[in-house]
Parts: sequence; structure tokens; C-alpha cells
Amino acid sequence: KRDFRRLWIARMNAACRENGISYSRFIHAMHEKKIALDRKVLADIAVHEPKVFAEIVKAVQ
Repeated sequence: KRDFRRLWIARMNAACRENGISYSRFIHAMHEKKIALDRKVLADIAVHEPKVFAEIVKAVQ
């Protein structure tokens, strides 16, 4: 379970950096905006739907 969480975070970190934000700032902004998507779902979106992930990043910035 721990290994999957590390994988999700690594994938999200790469996707966040492609969109000009750090992983930690992204997660913090998600909590501030009260957007309730967990890391598993976000990592899946980042890998399979990069345009959608980019829109999520824009929404929290």
C-alpha cells in the first residue's frame, strides 16, 4: 500500500512540474479550495488525461 502511494505521488509530482507547480503547493492548494480528489484518482488523471489534469492545476492556482 505504501509503495502505491509513493508511485501516485511520483506521477503527480512529474505532472505538476510539467504544469509549472510543485507537488506540495498543488496539494496545499487542493486542500484550500476544498477539492476532494485523492492521490490515486489524481495520479490516474495525470497519466491518462493530461489535459484534464492541467485544467485541475489551473483551477487551484
